[in-house]
Amino acid sequence: MDTDSARILALRALGWLAADDALFDAFLTSSGTDVAAVRAAADTPALLTSMLDFVLQSDEWVLACAGELAVAPTELALARAVLGGRDRMHWT
Repeated sequence: MDTDSARILALRALGWLAADDALFDAFLTSSGTDVAAVRAAADTPALLTSMLDFVLQSDEWVLACAGELAVAPTELALARAVLGGRDRMHWT
């Protein structure tokens, strides 16, 4: 996956997250940010990796997001790795 594909997938995942009020509020609370800051930074790797980290905390969220976006669940983790400079890649 290249950076552009990862960014597009992450933006789609952000849209999925934002459509769920309760889950989006949980993201805002856990990240210490607000809607205005998310809008301002929505296309930055920092915000997108933070959001993907949040989604990747729960298998249920990963499966729901991947299902809604019609991608394999592993694509979300791969997008996170690409956008984060592969800072969390492991091979175990």
